[in-house]
Amino acid sequence: MTSQHSNLMANRRGLTFWGQWVTAMFLANLVLTALVVMKFGSIPSEYRVLGVLTILGSVPCYAALQVYHKRHRLLSGMGRLLAGWCLLLGAMMTIAFATQTTGVYSREVVFSWAILGFAVQVLSYIPLRMLTRLHSRKLRKDRRSVIVGTGSLAKDLADKLSHPSRVPLIGMIATEKSDPADDNGLPVLGTLSELRDVIERENIRRVYIAVPLGEVQHIENIYIDLLDMSVDVVWIPDFGSMLLLNQSISEIEHMPAIYLNESPISSHPAALFAKEAMERTLAALALLLLSPLMIGIAIAVRRSSPGPILFKQERHGWNGEVIKVWKFRSMRVHAPETVVKQATRGDDRITKVGAFIRRTSLDELPQLFNVVFGEMALVGPRPHAVTHNIYYTDKIRAYMARHRIKPGITGLAQITGHRGETETIDKMQQRVNQDLNYINQWSLWLDVKILIKTPFTLLSKNIY
Repeated sequence: MTSQHSNLMANRRGLTFWGQWVTAMFLANLVLTALVVMKFGSIPSEYRVLGVLTILGSVPCYAALQVYHKRHRLLSGMGRLLAGWCLLLGAMMTIAFATQTTGVYSREVVFSWAILGFAVQVLSYIPLRMLTRLHSRKLRKDRRSVIVGTGSLAKDLADKLSHPSRVPLIGMIATEKSDPADDNGLPVLGTLSELRDVIERENIRRVYIAVPLGEVQHIENIYIDLLDMSVDVVWIPDFGSMLLLNQSISEIEHMPAIYLNESPISSHPAALFAKEAMERTLAALALLLLSPLMIGIAIAVRRSSPGPILFKQERHGWNGEVIKVWKFRSMRVHAPETVVKQATRGDDRITKVGAFIRRTSLDELPQLFNVVFGEMALVGPRPHAVTHNIYYTDKIRAYMARHRIKPGITGLAQITGHRGETETIDKMQQRVNQDLNYINQWSLWLDVKILIKTPFTLLSKNIY
């Protein structure tokens, strides 16, 4: 894809975001103004400050959650809008508590505004979304396309482009006359030597190049041959056999750069800053709210068997740095093991209290301190014991790549059933696959969904 086309797509996404954002913030502030005037007859200065903070704070909150991205379905989009609005209100409430200014605002006004402000945003979101999608659909209909290539990569691309919301796909172009016909209903329209004739005859506006790495010599010839034709040329690299991590495409001083392996820390610094701020705040609030429960567990652990209340184990954290993960002690104190043994069903090292807090995951609560200290996250790959990491590193492909992001108290592997004992290489491989999927798909919205689903997985039968 050319840099000009990338910039055009980015500009369209930007216009969509800013257009809907301006409308939403205008309506939200209009509602706030109306409520304040109805309550006080004028607009006190503190409510003007509130309006300004709403405008300034909504940009990072809505952008981080990709509130107005066109790929979201209607309900998903409204869910993200609600999450962005709640994140914004939560951030402003935190500021108000920190500055001790909560008393200057009317609870009646703020509560009404929180509900009505979201309602008017939804009312504007639905029609604007419909108009945007209608416009995009009209543009897509004019973008008739063909795929150069008939191999597995080309067929995978054809399957993905066959969705109704994608561009009309007319057929495929064989790189060699001996290439087999496609088996997914798309005709092979010709060979590379006939590509220009096919473009003119079928009124093609976009050409996708999806050939194996062994046939990359065709790419430059196709590109040069089509420079004088009014078609977009899009190259789909054949990376199917490579294990990619958080891959992306960017530019370095106008030179295209394909990032095959990149940490989310470097690719999404602003979003990850929002993630850390949100998680540390939530962890601190959770410690305050759960302190009576944690004190009760501490007393029970102390009475269950001699030994310390907390168990601190060295585990690998972000970028492989060794950290000490806190847990309520669930086992009897025993001699140090040369090889760390995972807990199993009927393990005689586990106390009665320990069995209960392990099954309910209450033993993990002290890790909220690790989150507050910045060593862990609420959501991320679960940290494993250092000895386990040494054991699995040369047995599971890309095992240590899961440390490219901070470890979490819960994660995608935990809510998809890959928690508890991993007595086989295959089970650990499945957990690692989910951890890498989390890194590749990471977003604040994914974190929110994982946090919501986590309580429903706490009574898993695989926890010992």
